[in-house]
This record gives sequence, structure tokens and C-alpha cells, in this order.
Amino acid sequence: MAKAIKSKSVWYCKECGHKQMKWLGQCPLCFEWNSFEEEIESTAKPRYDSEKSSKPVRLHEIKQVESKRIHTDMSEINRLFGGGIQVGSLSLIGGHPGIGKSTLMLQLAKSFAKEQLVLYVCGEESIEQTSSRAQRLNVKSEQLFLLSETNLDVIKQHVEAINPSILIIDSIQIIYKPHIGSSAGSVTQVRECTAELMHLSKGKCITTFLVGHVTKGGEIAGPKVLEHLVDTVLYFEGEKQSHLRIIRGVKNRFGPTDEIALFQMIASGLEEVKNPSKVFLEGRDLNQPGSSVIPTLEGSRPILIEVQALVTPTFFPTPSRRSAGLDQNRLALLLAVLEKRMRFPLHKNDVFVSLAGGLKITEPGIDLGVLLAIASSMQNRQIKKNTVVIGEVGLGGEIRCVTRIEGRLKEAASLGFECCLIPQNNLKNPPKNIEVIEVRHVEEAVNQCLK
Repeated sequence: MAKAIKSKSVWYCKECGHKQMKWLGQCPLCFEWNSFEEEIESTAKPRYDSEKSSKPVRLHEIKQVESKRIHTDMSEINRLFGGGIQVGSLSLIGGHPGIGKSTLMLQLAKSFAKEQLVLYVCGEESIEQTSSRAQRLNVKSEQLFLLSETNLDVIKQHVEAINPSILIIDSIQIIYKPHIGSSAGSVTQVRECTAELMHLSKGKCITTFLVGHVTKGGEIAGPKVLEHLVDTVLYFEGEKQSHLRIIRGVKNRFGPTDEIALFQMIASGLEEVKNPSKVFLEGRDLNQPGSSVIPTLEGSRPILIEVQALVTPTFFPTPSRRSAGLDQNRLALLLAVLEKRMRFPLHKNDVFVSLAGGLKITEPGIDLGVLLAIASSMQNRQIKKNTVVIGEVGLGGEIRCVTRIEGRLKEAASLGFECCLIPQNNLKNPPKNIEVIEVRHVEEAVNQCLK
């Protein structure tokens, strides 16, 4: 008589994927309320077939196979993937609803369909809705197939029949496996469907794209383990109300990470932005105190961004500290340095700091620019015109060196900036097309930069 398969109930947070053995009102990891859903897990141990299992191979016996990459019509996407999309890879595209994920996938499908067979699974929409969007984007190809289906078993049958080279799933949250008891979009369904699509992608060498929604915190909806199953993870950043769309590469097994690609959303879809620095500095007021320009690094590309600061007196016992695009803890550190080393009475003022354009920067090389923007607003003194600022700030008020300063200066000079404030001994061969001022301390930087 066959033994009954034992099972038990566990609880998963639908926001972050945290697992609990019993229901909780609030998730202890992401602090969301009423986010736990019950799932049934089997306690039976998996059985392995030893005859079909893989065997270890000596390193020198492995034959090197040249990797094949697919090049799209978008040079920004090719660069983001590290020189083209790896054949047989599994990529995850995440972003808030309405930010442009499906638009990007249709434009990529148009590029792929010129030479390869593409199957686009539009589970969230009907074929007519997706076709209407494709017409608006001028997507026309006989090698592009649309499929409105959410059952993974049926999707795999169509993959077997059509044998596409490119598979696009829009979105992974709506796909389900019938033999799993939980509903589509649950932690178990999303994890199991992604794992099965990974085996399908690797086994048949199908380049697969998964579209994923994000939570309020900006993470992929469902379990965080999705990022470990896929080869590449791309996130849409920025506000969907803005025309700018920033795509950041968070993970890439076949290329660099932390690269960004910048697009503009227009009527005909996403359009590449060839010069991001020029876009981020558009509309800048040159005569406004509290503004500085910083050459920062995003992956391999230097980009010039504007930092805006506003310091106003407060009548409340606890002053406000708000930042957009900048880490809140880093801002608190810089304010403490200004108050201690420069004697600025910031404890009596509200401080607001924003990175123009919706970009999020974590690089410490922007410290000095943020600090000088705050000092400029505090003293109502402008930073000298055509000046950029680079440097990391230590707790003692010292200015520390940054990496790849030559590329930053080259980008600043190409946009017409004439002067640059940099850490001392950070540059061996100063360029001739831009004046370089070396500083060692915060006080020296404020005296040199503010007029």
C-alpha cells in the first residue's frame, strides 16, 4: 500500500517572500500588515536518480564554447546586457505598473522577429489589446506570435509546437501550474513557475524574458529568490509620471552590473537617450543658490547630475531631513560634518536634498557636491558658474579620493564646464581643457567654491 504524501501548512509574505510556520498580522521582515498567505508544502523527501545524475569533470577536459549573443536595434539595451543578450539566458524585467515594461518587450520582440521566431505570452491582456499596442508601436512581423494564456502546461505545449527562439512571459505573476493548490501570483506559484521556465530555457536554449511587478518597496513582487533563479535582472527606475525611464542592471551573469540605460517615453514607444548628462542638466537655473553639479559614475559611464538643496528655518523642536535619490543615512552624516566642522546651526533648520531627474545614487563620490549644495543654500551664496564638484567626505571633514576621475573630468569638459573641485593628490596629470582645484578639507572647499 502506497504511503500518503505528508503535507503541512506554512505562511508566506506576498510582499517579500518571508516564510513563517504560523500566521502573523505583520511581517517581521518588510513590516507589511496582513500580507501572509497560507501555502501547502509537501514534507516528503525528494528522490534522486543516481544513474541520470551529472558527473564531475576535470577543468582542463571541458571544451570552451564560444558564447552567442543577440544584438537588438537598441544600443542602450545591448550595452546594458554586456554587448548583446546571451542566447539561452533567462532575464527578469521588473518595474511599477504602467512604467513601460510591456512597451519595451514589444519593441524588443520587433527587433528579435527580424531574424528569429518569437512567442509573446500576454497573460494579463487579450490578444486584441496587445495587438492594438503593437500597432501603435509599429510592430509588424510574421515571425511574432501572440498567445493569451496563463496555464504553464499549455504554454509549454505551444512552445513544443512552435519551437521559438525567443519566449516572453508578460507577466510571471499571472502564470500558474494547475497541480499547485495556491492561486496565481502566490509565492509558491511564482517560484515554481520561474524554476520550470529556467529548465525550459536552458534545456531548449530558448532566450526567455519574464516581466515582473514590484511591491511598494520597489522589490520584485513575490519571493526575492526569483533574482537568484534568473541570469539577468533589470529594474525600471524613476517616476512613471515623468517622460524619463531609467533601466538599471542589478544582476548580470554575462556582463557588468549597475549599468543604466536612459529612455524617453514618447507616443511611438521608448526612445534611447544618447547623452544622459545633457538631459539631467536641462532647465538648470545657473543663478540659484543651493545647486551643484556632480560627475558621478553609473556602471562604466560618467554622468553629470544636479544636486539641489533647500535649508529653511524651522519652528518645531525636531527639524526635518528629507532626501530624494540620496540615502537618508548618508545625508545625516554630511549634516553632522557641516555642523561639527563648519559650525553651521543646522539643528535650527529643515534640510531638503534632491537629485534632479529621478536618479538614485549610492556612490560616495557625490558627498562633496551634496555638502556644498547644502552650504550654498544655508549661506545663500552661489557656487561658482561652470564648476563641478567631486569627492568623498570623511567624518573628520577631510576630502577623500574617488575612482576613475579622468573619465569624470572628460565628461564635464565635453559639456562646457571650466572648473572642477577635486580631492588633493587624486589626479596625476591634470587636463588642459578644464581648471582643476585640489582641496583637502570641507572648510577649504566651501571657501574655494562659494562666491
